[in-house]
Amino acid sequence: MAASTPAILALEDGSVWPGTAFGARASACGEVCFNTSMTGYQEILTDPSYKGQIVTMTYPHIGNYGVNALDVESWRPHVAGFVVRELSPVVSNWRAEKTLGAWLEEHGIPGLAGVDTRALTKKLRVHGVLNGFISTEGVSAEEAVARARAWPGLLGVDYVREVTHREAFAWDPEDRFSGSFRLASGTGATGPAAPAPLPPADIPIVAYDFGIKYNILRRLRQHGFRVQVVPAHTPAEEALRHRPAGIFLSNGPGDPAALPYAVRAVADLLRTGIPIFGICLGHQILGLALGGRTFKLKFGHRGANQPVKDFETGRVEITSQNHGFAVDAASLPAEVTVNRINLNDQTVEGLRHKSRPMFCVQYHPEASPGPHDSTPLFAEFRRLVEARG
Repeated sequence: MAASTPAILALEDGSVWPGTAFGARASACGEVCFNTSMTGYQEILTDPSYKGQIVTMTYPHIGNYGVNALDVESWRPHVAGFVVRELSPVVSNWRAEKTLGAWLEEHGIPGLAGVDTRALTKKLRVHGVLNGFISTEGVSAEEAVARARAWPGLLGVDYVREVTHREAFAWDPEDRFSGSFRLASGTGATGPAAPAPLPPADIPIVAYDFGIKYNILRRLRQHGFRVQVVPAHTPAEEALRHRPAGIFLSNGPGDPAALPYAVRAVADLLRTGIPIFGICLGHQILGLALGGRTFKLKFGHRGANQPVKDFETGRVEITSQNHGFAVDAASLPAEVTVNRINLNDQTVEGLRHKSRPMFCVQYHPEASPGPHDSTPLFAEFRRLVEARG
């Protein structure tokens, strides 16, 4: 696509944001949100939790280190569109294989550069997330606004069925993809070193794929779990045929209240006494399975700088997050403890059951590129499983 090709973002409130096109010649509707991370745009774009969303980056300079085949969180990018202030004209990184624009074009995703993302972010913070329409195909402002207003939004829509794997599979049975990435050290050393050795995969677990990120699977394997991934719609009895010692519930997109099949399966699994660990959407599904409710946040938590208070230790973790819904603390039964909250808005960030081996967090302890304050939660899951024998 020519560097000067015009493009447009229109919001349901009637505002129009013109700019320059990059990526694919395409149009798409989505919920317009913002992410405050300074790095990790490739991981953001390939996070299935962003299905149905047009992502705006608040960091002004995007694309400078290009794209490579390793730093992906799933098999393809899932965003509806991508909005940046400035697209880097130069790619400078020894691992880069192509430019961000070429990669988005390959996957049919429109990008918009030259937008005042500071003003757009302030609008979304004041008014909340808005439905939008992005186009690099010469659509008029009037049509773009009409398309944004006609889009039904995320509430009540099941996007999980669109991102989950269709068939069950064993994660990395040959240990080719799960080792920790390391740089070579020593005088004159360049490039990657051999991955850190992995422990034996001695604990079988089932991971529910609601839109699971690859780095979650890597982290689970690095802690000695042998992971069987199952599709989101898998009933509890089918998951139990794998004879798991633990159950993991993944992240994923959209409205948790639109997933009654997942809530039923998790409620059935809770009654078995098998240890359960949930992240992000998995946390919300656990909240619903325990009898709670969820609600939509005004503009969500999306970025790598969210402060979370852990009441059990007194520590504050800086966390990576991506979600637009939250569990209503007041709706939870007495046997469930809220053990973590977000210090920006006091919403629920963690739950633990008082008598069952279950805990969950709203954020991403596997975050890549980071932060890594919450990585020990995977070790906590292993200890919980080992304690149950």
